[in-house]
Amino acid sequence: MQTFDVVIAGGGMVGLAVACGLQGSGLRVAVLEKAAEPQFDPAAAASIRVSAINAASERLLQKLDVWSSILALRASAYHGMEVWDQDSFGSVSFDDEQQGLSHLGYIVENEVIHSALWQRASQCKDVTLFAPARLQQVAFGDNEAFITLEDGTMMSARLMIAADGAGSWLREKADIPLTFWDYEHHALVANVRTDMPHDAIARQVFHGEGILAFLPMQDPHLCSIVWSLAPQEAARMQSMPAALFNQQLSVAFDMRLGLCSVESERKTFPLTARYARNFAAHRLALVGDAAHTIHPLAGQGVNLGFMDAAELIGEIRRLHQAGRDIGEHLSLRRYERSRKHSAALMLAGMQGFRELFAGTHPAKKLLRDVGLKLADTLPGVKPRLLKQAMGLNDLPEWIR
Repeated sequence: MQTFDVVIAGGGMVGLAVACGLQGSGLRVAVLEKAAEPQFDPAAAASIRVSAINAASERLLQKLDVWSSILALRASAYHGMEVWDQDSFGSVSFDDEQQGLSHLGYIVENEVIHSALWQRASQCKDVTLFAPARLQQVAFGDNEAFITLEDGTMMSARLMIAADGAGSWLREKADIPLTFWDYEHHALVANVRTDMPHDAIARQVFHGEGILAFLPMQDPHLCSIVWSLAPQEAARMQSMPAALFNQQLSVAFDMRLGLCSVESERKTFPLTARYARNFAAHRLALVGDAAHTIHPLAGQGVNLGFMDAAELIGEIRRLHQAGRDIGEHLSLRRYERSRKHSAALMLAGMQGFRELFAGTHPAKKLLRDVGLKLADTLPGVKPRLLKQAMGLNDLPEWIR
């Protein structure tokens, strides 16, 4: 039997971030990933799954020594944000120069982040990567967790970390209940070429029953789109001929960037909010999508996950240095309280935002138009909104 201090189920972006952050702590770490090692081909067309990396996540990735690798592969800084309500006066815009910043964030393909983190983890002496590896059994004992993989490999750990996604196998095995609700929307994602350059501005429009975001990629005429629509409408948009789709997309986006032409496959997936009743248990901690999923509206999902990773890294290091048991639920309560609070705030904010911006009721439309206008013009509001979006309000001590 192989013995580790920490075993991380899931070698995605958040799981690998935790592994890299524990390098040098004196703890032995294993990562179990069911897929093969990720391969990123810089010559291939841009992937349609991207993340908007905020300042807090950027700081974490710098601390983990992967940010320079990400920039070397492919990443696009954005310098402005525009949000507006179609057919009305409501709009708000942000500009990095006005706020004294060099940039507001980065749009990065998930494959790029994943690949850079995998390369970094494979160089960490304290980290062992198992891929492909599938969990078959887990038993939580008093002092350690006992793990059996499908290939018969057995190992033990003082702490297991569930970073195995929204349908977490490990969360289910630990009998942690899940609160979830259906947003009754599907997200359609694709890469789109635009007539006019995007000028490194992230844009979002609310129209009727949909929300459409254009995220600027490295190519000045290429954007990644996330279109939140009613399920049947998303299916219709996905299957309609490209020429008709391009026309409807350009109109939904108020022709802001001229005519658009889809350059990739169109994929749709249902939007569901999930919130685990506990983010920690005896010998177990939950991070990322295993703990919570939110609406992709503000692109904050991965940032929330990275802050789970940052908080947990700091907490495990602190407990280990103090000679405490890193896998005891009591020891993990501080991590749990902090991250449950952040996730609950984000979920509530997203829900309120979605409720306000759904539908075409005249009173609701007036309310949101006035809200956007006030956010755009009232002194002191924009810096506070930006600080929130950049994640600089709840940075763990060690990455400040």
